[in-house]
Parts: sequence; C-alpha cells; structure tokens
Amino acid sequence: MIPARFAPVLFGFILSGLMSCMVSCIATVRMLDGTTPLFGAWMSAWIFSWVIAFPVVLVVAPITRRIVAKLVASQ
Repeated sequence: MIPARFAPVLFGFILSGLMSCMVSCIATVRMLDGTTPLFGAWMSAWIFSWVIAFPVVLVVAPITRRIVAKLVASQ
C-alpha cells in the first residue's frame, strides 16, 4: 500500500496517464493516413505525451485548486 502523503502525486500520475492516453489516441487517429498501423503510432504518441503531461499536472493542479477555491462559495 502507498502512504497517503503520496496521494496527490499518484492522482496526478493516473490522471495524466488516462488523459494523455485518450487525447493522444484521438490526435493519432486524426493524423494517420490509413496505411500506418494505429496501435504502434498511438503508443509512441502516448508515452511521449505522458512524459510531458505528468509534470505539467503536478505544477498546474495546485494553481487550478486555488483558482477553483476563489470561484466557488465557501460553506
């Protein structure tokens, strides 16, 4: 089991993995000409995207939380 203090990093890891997987699939399908095998091209794009997305999520998530906190009413 992973200690609770790692929850934000694990959340960012999973979120960035899932989002980059879906977005890279859509972008790859749109860019292929029909002759290139989808799976290999998609996996290559996904890994590259995830390497970028994970650190970006770690940096952007706290900023986003602060913005959301200012936009919603406190209870």
